[in-house]
Amino acid sequence: MKTTKPDERDMRQEVTATGRDTRTAVLTRSVRANVPLRKTFVQANPGGDSRHGPLKQFVTGRDLRGLKAYLLIVAACSSGENGWSTTHDSAVWARLMDIHRTADDQSARTGAWRTLHRLGGRNLITCRRSGTRITVTLLREDGSGRPYDRPDGRTEEDRYLQIPATFWTTGRDESLDLPALALLLVVAREKNWSSFPAERAPEWYGWSADTHERGLKKLVALGLVERREDWVKAPLAPLGFTKSHQYKRTAALQPRRARKATPAAR
Repeated sequence: MKTTKPDERDMRQEVTATGRDTRTAVLTRSVRANVPLRKTFVQANPGGDSRHGPLKQFVTGRDLRGLKAYLLIVAACSSGENGWSTTHDSAVWARLMDIHRTADDQSARTGAWRTLHRLGGRNLITCRRSGTRITVTLLREDGSGRPYDRPDGRTEEDRYLQIPATFWTTGRDESLDLPALALLLVVAREKNWSSFPAERAPEWYGWSADTHERGLKKLVALGLVERREDWVKAPLAPLGFTKSHQYKRTAALQPRRARKATPAAR
């Protein structure tokens, strides 16, 4: 029976790609400084029966893995290079989601497929298997099931937020829990120094005020969001004024400028 020497095992561990390595490779291949995401994923536009976007399902369903996977799929597919699709071995999908860290190979592969299948059930992607290969294709971010196209910002339906690729390549995604990641998208959806009153969270986004406050607090503690006090004159308030907080993304989460192509030498 062949055995693996300890030094050989150590060497394999050193050269084996991590989840962050894999995410970086996917983002490098998509050649995008920023990842566009329609704002309707976070919150529906005014005028409908509800302002809740598909993001609500991830938060109320406590599906952090699914949310991280979905954002990575948007990053991988939104360049349109392969018709809004991307294909990887199920082991690679598992590594993208860090499932391999707590499961054996087969369990990790199964976990990856279940996560992708769950996203398909929310009408955000389609996915199909061929052997161990899984192909994922983007659908519209609003959960309508319509085909995906790249948002251009020209209409209200096509307004979008941007997540810098460095969010993943520097590992900032690894420090966020579900409330923080959800609120990161909420803050990124709005202009700098906007207010996000917790008492409006159930109506506007579909989750609790407590979840809302915990997410904002975590983002501030991690240095991803800045907070300032805002004082407003209020003649009918007991003190004659009210105080609230406004938030904006720090430089770490601001969209990056795309590098200009270097002219080819003649």
